[in-house]
Amino acid sequence: MHSGHSLVWFRTSACHVDDPGSNPGDRTKLKIRRMVRKMTVLVRWLAHAGFEIKTEDKVVYIDLEKYGEAPDKADLILVTHSHTDHCDPSKIKKILKEDTVIIAPEDCALKLGQDVRTLKPGEKTEIFGLSVEAVHAYNVKRFRSPGNPFHPKGFGVGYLIHVEEKTVYHAGDTDFIPEMRQLSNISLALLPSGDTYTMDNGEAAEAAVAINPKIAVPMHRWSTNPQEFKEKVEADSNVKVVLLKEGGEIKLN
Repeated sequence: MHSGHSLVWFRTSACHVDDPGSNPGDRTKLKIRRMVRKMTVLVRWLAHAGFEIKTEDKVVYIDLEKYGEAPDKADLILVTHSHTDHCDPSKIKKILKEDTVIIAPEDCALKLGQDVRTLKPGEKTEIFGLSVEAVHAYNVKRFRSPGNPFHPKGFGVGYLIHVEEKTVYHAGDTDFIPEMRQLSNISLALLPSGDTYTMDNGEAAEAAVAINPKIAVPMHRWSTNPQEFKEKVEADSNVKVVLLKEGGEIKLN
């Protein structure tokens, strides 16, 4: 299930060498600069449901597929489910390092030909100073055939990525489900809005209002008009909506 090609990226300020000398004022300024660099996170929309998250020294990818460039080697790769538009083995293999960790549902391991770690909803892990928690993602009203949803409960997941005192929620492929109402303190919510296989603009907007993140970004949009999502969310809440183009990025401070 593929949508418009887009991507999101987390990045920090460029690192350079500072010499504070012996001046206390200079040391204080250096400390502040280091704190700013540490706290900044950049999120880039690669394509469809694919994102890159960058801190000063770590790179995280989510749901890589054939569209959208992945320019950096990965420290951590997250896969929400095994559908090809969320899990492209060839793209993933290109960005692997010796110590890259992949977190994905069990059925992705055979497809990728790689060892993966699996988190079920409610489970979390700490990796490279980041915290990752799996949450539910499933369909309740979108079906291949009667009683056969595109994404059954337990097939895939969404993720909460806790990084630099911020939390990014990647919803995966899902309808607006009750578990979303339990989420809180979300810095950035990445929500599918393309209909057919996931929420449409109206349902994604309802989810955004219920979750109440600081920022919401529609993804997995297909040919839908994201402006509809933006207008509904901002009319019904104080949530800021950012409409990204492929390669567009958001800085989380």
